[in-house]
Amino acid sequence: SLESFLILEMIFFCLSGIILTSSTFIPHLLLSHSLIKLVFLSFVLPDKISLPIIKIAAFTFLNFFFIDYQLYMNFENILILGKFIKRYKRFFADVKVNNNIIKTHCPNTGSMMGLLNKGNRVWISKSGNPNRKLSYTLQIIESNKSKVGINTHFTNKIVLEALSKKMIKTFENYENIKTEFKFGDNTRFDFLVTEKNKKSIIEVKNVTLSRDKGIAEFPDAITSRGLKHLNELLKAYKKGFKIYLLFLIQREDCKTLRIAGDIDPEYRKLIIKAIKNKLNVLCYDCKFTSKGIKLNQQIEFRIV
Repeated sequence: SLESFLILEMIFFCLSGIILTSSTFIPHLLLSHSLIKLVFLSFVLPDKISLPIIKIAAFTFLNFFFIDYQLYMNFENILILGKFIKRYKRFFADVKVNNNIIKTHCPNTGSMMGLLNKGNRVWISKSGNPNRKLSYTLQIIESNKSKVGINTHFTNKIVLEALSKKMIKTFENYENIKTEFKFGDNTRFDFLVTEKNKKSIIEVKNVTLSRDKGIAEFPDAITSRGLKHLNELLKAYKKGFKIYLLFLIQREDCKTLRIAGDIDPEYRKLIIKAIKNKLNVLCYDCKFTSKGIKLNQQIEFRIV
């Protein structure tokens, strides 16, 4: 692929003593996190610098590059820039790319409030599976100059990656991670993490809504499923589990998450009750590029 070729080429130039500078733009492709660090406008052969020094610098650069590269939950392919036209039948969205209208899969069943304005810049990916009915998937929407990850299939993968790499301080000492933990007859929680005799349940909620600058909100519609999970978490606490609700904000522009009580007052009422009964709430935003998305940093939580 183009990306693989460029990465190998950049590694060659690093190891051969050539320094890469600046960046480049390829029409209709948003370069990935890896290529942002590697792409080039020009190659400059430095004067009066010894080759061993250059090789040491290159080794250090590549070491940090590969560590950072592995922290991302990767997209299947490089993303393609387009313009949003419309969403319909919940799972479909039309996107304009180079004067062509592409029918894409929309991997988000929520209301996506505030994101579906015609003309918004979007990024889509092409699947490598020839048997898929729709070859393209909607991944990112830009709203008010902020990029928002809308693929809810990535939510638990991002959190699992963060748990595995000890990126969430609350769980950095836990030894085992179990996904899709079955609780009772009709409930599966996203994660069970254990440390010796301590067992903690984590339920993850994806967040895209932001109506006020710097503030993410949940939910973006009435959520009976969210109510069920809160009630089940309270049952789990009574059975000896520590209980956590982790809000994953697939945005980079929010410093606070609040509960949208005007959208679902019952959810707000129940989460207040749950917090009083030992529910722990964690909120993290995301860092993402066209290559992938990773958990970024913890942000503030407030009820109103």
